[in-house]
Amino acid sequence: MSRKVLVVAETRDGRIRNVTFEALSAARTIARGGEIAVALPGSREPGNLSALAELGAAKICFLQDERLDQYAPDAYLQALTGLIRDLNPDAVLTGHTAVGRDLMPRLAARFGAGLISDATAVESAGDEVIFTRPIHAGKAFQKKRFRFGMIFATIRPNNIPPAEAQAGREAVRIVHRPDIGDIRTLVRDVVRKESGGVDLTEARIIVSGGRGVGSAEGFKVLRELAEVLGGAVGASRGACDAGYADYSMQIGQTGKVVTPDLYIACGISGAVQHLAGMSNSKVIVAVNKDPEAPIFGVADYGIVGDLFEVVPVLTEEFRKLLSEAAV
Repeated sequence: MSRKVLVVAETRDGRIRNVTFEALSAARTIARGGEIAVALPGSREPGNLSALAELGAAKICFLQDERLDQYAPDAYLQALTGLIRDLNPDAVLTGHTAVGRDLMPRLAARFGAGLISDATAVESAGDEVIFTRPIHAGKAFQKKRFRFGMIFATIRPNNIPPAEAQAGREAVRIVHRPDIGDIRTLVRDVVRKESGGVDLTEARIIVSGGRGVGSAEGFKVLRELAEVLGGAVGASRGACDAGYADYSMQIGQTGKVVTPDLYIACGISGAVQHLAGMSNSKVIVAVNKDPEAPIFGVADYGIVGDLFEVVPVLTEEFRKLLSEAAV
């Protein structure tokens, strides 16, 4: 059974975010040969636009309006409601990001449909679409089945790998002038704190620090390791509450949920709230002076020792290995 699927793209700094390509991969599983369209809100064309077609999009629907350049709930809801009514897709997907978590429940409610949030895997079996999502702070997983009706879902970053690209593949470009009408709020500009590094939610490697780092200055050694590995720096809530790191770096139940290929936890005890945000990482390495720290219970590799002695050694060894590999 083929299906029509719409993927709502998300951009940042003039480029389409990686999670959009992962949502495209999920869309191909759901579509089973059916048509895949991508909604691209905003008046500016992203630099990596061609990747949408190469990864499976048959149509790219440009929702051209300056009021969509920055995410605004009312404007996005109105614009996408009109597009969904025009296309009448069987499923609508987007990333499980700050935008996706806010937008998709509104759209699902507008169309009287159900919503699957934070999906980590997608299957298509006959007339059913099966989503897998974590529950109980990542301690268990549940499968949700759609048998009929329009599907709305958000896809967790770094869980569904993008499909193989077909170089030179093109998509039909359609320009929509959305009927947004009067809206209650309008976002003029967004001021972000500059981290100068990799986006935490899409990073393949994360070096994270907890209260054991001891100070904001202590994060310097973690940043050096992350820079060598091409990764991002995160923090536990304890480190953020203590003023060692900004809350934009917080990973955990009340922070960001991440699933990198490699997570290096330094000076993090492993409270359940923190584990909820990173326990599904592919490989977890823990560095802690306390051999009884709960973080070792989920770690694939553990190092018992002072992070200020261990991390600089790791940084230097990784630097040597990467330098040799580049020769």
